[in-house]
Amino acid sequence: MEAAALEEAAAAGGARGSRTGSRGGIRVLKRNMKCNGSRNCLNRRSRFGSRERDWLKEDVGRGCVYIYGADSATATSSDLHLVLCTVDTLASEICDGEGRENLYLQLHGDLVRRLEPTERPLQIVYEYLAGLGFEDLVRIQEEAANSDLSCMIRFYNEKPCQVEQLDRILLSGVYNVRKGKTQLHKWAERLVVLCGTCLIVSSVKDCHTGKMHVLPLVGGKVEEVKRRQHSLAFSSAGAQAQTYHVCFETLAEYQRWHRQASTVVSQRLSTVDLSCYSLEEVPEHLFYSQDITYLNLRHNFMRLDGSGGLDSLCRCPSPWYFVSLLLQSNEIFRFSQLKGLNLSHNMLGELPILLCEISTLTELNISCNGLHHLPSQIGNLFNLQTLCLDGNFLTSLPEELGNLQQLCSLGLSFNNFSEVPVVCEKLTALDKLAMAGNQLETLNLGMLNRMSHIRYVDLRLNHLWRLSVDSLEGNKSVTHMDLRDNQLTDLDLSFLGSLEQLHCERNQLRELTLSGFSLRALYANTNCLMTVNVYPVPSLLTCLEISRNQLLCIPDWACEAKKLEVLDMSYNLLTELPSRTLSSLSLRKLMVGHNHVQSLPSLLEHIPLEVLDLQHNLITKLPEMFFFKALNLRYLNASANSLESLPSVCPGEESLSMLQLLYLTNNNLTDQCIPDLVGHANLRVLHLANNQLQTFPASKLSKLEQLEELNLSGNKLKTIPTTIANCKQLHTLIAHSNEISIFPEILHLPCIQFVDLSCNELTEIVIPEVLPATLQELDLTGNTNLVLEHKTLDIFSHIATLKIDAKPSLTADSVLSSALWNHGLAEMAGQRNKLCVSALALGSFADSVEAVYGMFDGDRNEELPRLLQCTMADVLLEEVQQSNIDSVFMSNTFLVSHRKLGMAGQKLGSSAVLCYIRHDATDLAGSFTLTLANVGTCQAILCRSGKPLPLSKVFSLEQYPEEARRVKEQKAIITEDNKVNGVTCCTRMLGCTYLHPWILPKPHVYSIPLTVQDELLLLGNKALWEHLSYTEAVTAVRHLHDPLAAAKKVCTLAQSYGCQDNVGAMVVCLNIGEDSCTCEMHGLTLPGPGGVISTAKPTTPSSSSGIASEFSSELSASEVSSEVGSTASDEHSGAGLDAGLVPRPERRCSLHPVPPSSIFQRQPSCATFSSNQSDNGLDSDDEQPVEGVMTNGSKVEVEVDIHCCKGKSLEPRPPGAEEGSPAAGSEDDSGGFFFRIQRQNSVNSNILLAGTKERCELQKSPSTCCLYGKKLSNGSIVPLEESLNLIEVATEVPKKKTGYFAAPTQLEPEDQFVVPPDLEEEVKEQIKQHHGSGAEQEPKEKAAMSPPNEFDTAL
Repeated sequence: MEAAALEEAAAAGGARGSRTGSRGGIRVLKRNMKCNGSRNCLNRRSRFGSRERDWLKEDVGRGCVYIYGADSATATSSDLHLVLCTVDTLASEICDGEGRENLYLQLHGDLVRRLEPTERPLQIVYEYLAGLGFEDLVRIQEEAANSDLSCMIRFYNEKPCQVEQLDRILLSGVYNVRKGKTQLHKWAERLVVLCGTCLIVSSVKDCHTGKMHVLPLVGGKVEEVKRRQHSLAFSSAGAQAQTYHVCFETLAEYQRWHRQASTVVSQRLSTVDLSCYSLEEVPEHLFYSQDITYLNLRHNFMRLDGSGGLDSLCRCPSPWYFVSLLLQSNEIFRFSQLKGLNLSHNMLGELPILLCEISTLTELNISCNGLHHLPSQIGNLFNLQTLCLDGNFLTSLPEELGNLQQLCSLGLSFNNFSEVPVVCEKLTALDKLAMAGNQLETLNLGMLNRMSHIRYVDLRLNHLWRLSVDSLEGNKSVTHMDLRDNQLTDLDLSFLGSLEQLHCERNQLRELTLSGFSLRALYANTNCLMTVNVYPVPSLLTCLEISRNQLLCIPDWACEAKKLEVLDMSYNLLTELPSRTLSSLSLRKLMVGHNHVQSLPSLLEHIPLEVLDLQHNLITKLPEMFFFKALNLRYLNASANSLESLPSVCPGEESLSMLQLLYLTNNNLTDQCIPDLVGHANLRVLHLANNQLQTFPASKLSKLEQLEELNLSGNKLKTIPTTIANCKQLHTLIAHSNEISIFPEILHLPCIQFVDLSCNELTEIVIPEVLPATLQELDLTGNTNLVLEHKTLDIFSHIATLKIDAKPSLTADSVLSSALWNHGLAEMAGQRNKLCVSALALGSFADSVEAVYGMFDGDRNEELPRLLQCTMADVLLEEVQQSNIDSVFMSNTFLVSHRKLGMAGQKLGSSAVLCYIRHDATDLAGSFTLTLANVGTCQAILCRSGKPLPLSKVFSLEQYPEEARRVKEQKAIITEDNKVNGVTCCTRMLGCTYLHPWILPKPHVYSIPLTVQDELLLLGNKALWEHLSYTEAVTAVRHLHDPLAAAKKVCTLAQSYGCQDNVGAMVVCLNIGEDSCTCEMHGLTLPGPGGVISTAKPTTPSSSSGIASEFSSELSASEVSSEVGSTASDEHSGAGLDAGLVPRPERRCSLHPVPPSSIFQRQPSCATFSSNQSDNGLDSDDEQPVEGVMTNGSKVEVEVDIHCCKGKSLEPRPPGAEEGSPAAGSEDDSGGFFFRIQRQNSVNSNILLAGTKERCELQKSPSTCCLYGKKLSNGSIVPLEESLNLIEVATEVPKKKTGYFAAPTQLEPEDQFVVPPDLEEEVKEQIKQHHGSGAEQEPKEKAAMSPPNEFDTAL
């Protein structure tokens, strides 16, 4: 059966060849397809057909493999083969079907590896997808069949190689050649080869056996021959230099040879770099380069043996061109001068023993080759000085390694050592013990005494929890020690008397004891230190960094250090700052932010302090003579204190202040402090955000002529002084969240680049005819009264980034969504020249009451964040339709977005956080659920009851130990700056596929139900959370009603606290409460048995709110009657109102459970009325356009939600009145209407008018006023009465003012309801039945005093 199905698929696909596989007669299908040249992916027309898909669905072990031709990487169109196979199909079987000898695999557009015949291509693809994060086998099968996957994993039937790579490896051709500088020799046709460091010239006919001329080029010359076109003269170095003239046929060949030869002759050493070329063997012509001293074969797939294998580096491979050499000499040929060999990242598995015979080697790098042991012959390399074994699986070293007495550098990092190898004691020349990233748990420091030659010890990223000393003898050799990222709790290194520098960050240290005889630098950040003992006083100490600990005071020995220049005590528990510390004559930089310091000591003498960070303390006042004594101060950050005033600069004399950067954000400063700033004539950056400023005196601002950046946001300023025009160097002005009504005169400044005047009260802008060429960004969002003329917009169109308020949409779901949540976004480039942060904000997602918010940070690239911003929402929409499980569709969204990045994601990466607000999957009509997913360093927090609730995880090496452990196990190299392969600190990102499997795209997924206590959602990138704590961020914005102002504020705080990078923040204000739930208790309910279907212009129903219909006068009367009649007779013949309703479960949230009585559900309506009075939809009685009414020619479109709630009214209810009680409503209120209207002129004022609001409040709005109480001749809206049958309303209009809409004052022929003769009897019968059922039900309802029913009619 299986074979038959495959034969059918093969017949449909036009298979050219097949071969029986190892799985039940599975065959390989091959089809020719065309490739898309732009992305090297399939077009839609080239995908396999339905029969092939049916065959794949029968077994998840089946799949397809795309096989590209050798030129697919560069050609715009080439043949592409689609091979159907199974996970058990061998590469040899596919090669036989293709008629090829080999199959090649390329990962991430990088290196190309030849597959072994026994490897299984489809299994490789499946394992790759599973490694990315896909879990479902069916989904893995689908992804494997996606042609977009070729950007990450691709198969070739021939080895592709770019021309540029071939040129670097070898250049060859037959050209006219002349020997010597003179013209005595004639031009002759010769075979010319440029490989390695030599130019090889030989006869064309007898090139295999004839004489060869080898010309060394290192240190020589390559010159243009002017007398002959496209000719070069190659000359060797030395007194007896030889010269060959070569004439090329084309200019392109001439340029290629000249470029490569110029690189060779410019080298001082004979170095050949063949790294990253996917080589399997050494080029044969390379052996003529006898002068090679350094050979780089890193990142290839070198074979151990065979022709051109690594064995040929030390033994002659005996090809044709060595026959003559072997006849003349009995000695084995080898590179006689080779000193350096780099074989890292070659997947060797074992070290070739023959390499140990190259006795000239002084440097050998065999890192990242999967080595489990070293051969004992390694001891034969007596001249070896540097041996790099990092990134392998070594657990021990051979004793013969002790023979290498010249070995001074041994790299053993990121292996599997559980103890320091004993053989290291014999290596007397070794000065550095590099064992980072191993599995050491304990360390006997007495061993260091037996290795007196060791000066540098690197043991970071191990599992150390205890250090022991077996003797009291001191160690005088170790000068530098690195113990970062371990599990130490107490550390005593007092016996290391010569210790100069210690790194012990990110441990769990409570106590630290050191010797101060030679100590110069101590780095102990991010621990739990309560005591740091150094004895004696470190007289040589210059740098002390012990931030993020639990220290109560600055140690006495630190105050007495005479050469201390840098002191970082931030994020501790300091309450005071000693006078001798601040008055130190050597201290240049003092960081004491995030403590509990209340005051600074008075200064008695001048101090050399240049940088002072006092942010986040309790300081109310700076010393009176502070600026007078600290004349060298250039940077002062006193943000987030309680400052009310500033000390004067230099009383009674000319200012000598050198202050350039002053940050005073988030204090209590008033206008009285402004005159004290004038004395700082060199001030370049001034931040006064979030203070109590009401004015900025013009005379004072004019004196700050050197000002480049001014931040006055979050104050109460009415205007910016016109004297700002004197600040000729100003390039950044940030003044958002003030009360500015007049646009400042800043567009005349010659250097202005960035202007932020958002969230103010601007009404108009007076601008010059020509804007400054330097202006890059102008932010005017949040100015609700600002109206920009077309002329102004034309002038602003030349600005790279112009931010103004967008006009809100008027869909029913967007109105409801805006009442439940609204967002504000702020992005600031900082001191970077480009913005690498993008955001995604969809308040009404998928045309329903759902929302999606995201933040993407590309660190140094702006391409990937923008790609994710444009594509991720679409991917999420597709994934939600395939699965209801939050962890599945969110993970797949990230994984598919990772794939869709294509070639851009091969080298670039981006952090991402995505928040999806939706109804609970188990209760689609109930409460909302927030599902979050993130990778990298972008984070989101939820403010619940005023407290931050972190939702995301930070996937970085420093903050996620489990991820660091995973990366170590996969043998990645973590550099000293804590980056994976020196690229990024993140362990999970979208993109950066070339760092697979160390960097993965699988996200952290978390879901949480939203409650009434949830106030806001805050998203931010890495830079925001590095400078702003969760608690401070929530406290700073939770009282702000405008989310835009809130997002601006947190970004401003981050910049004032020291952030100089891109910073982005998004604040989503949540209103998940009683008055804004989406259950149908508070929704729209309309009566009636059926719906009228419009054929003129149907409206797409909303996924969250039933049916959206459109009434139009263009619908003929016969069509209306026909639709009504057919609906009544076919579906509900002989039935009343109750029988006409389609039963369905009522949508309720967790706050409003379903009552026992029957309540019909809401149905929103979108109605269109014709107007014969005026073209703009107004009659003579209308004085102004109706807000919420959109005009289009002679039609007026009104978008409203009409709530017919029997028993409800617009009058306010007592708080204790229940819905089902008799006092809750009266008969007069039974016909009340509820309207949900969205304002058009304000982004942040989308208000949901609930049914419990007062009638007077509803009538204040122009749009609700005309709809509630005023009758318009273009179709007005009146309250419902007792009759609720749509057919009855239609037949009695306009005689009886009842139903949903009153008729126009002047009836047009198309507005009259005409029943066709063939349907008259049927319509009359239904009307009679309705009257009878209505008369029977009315007395029963009054007698029973039942809870009010909500009627629903599908329009």
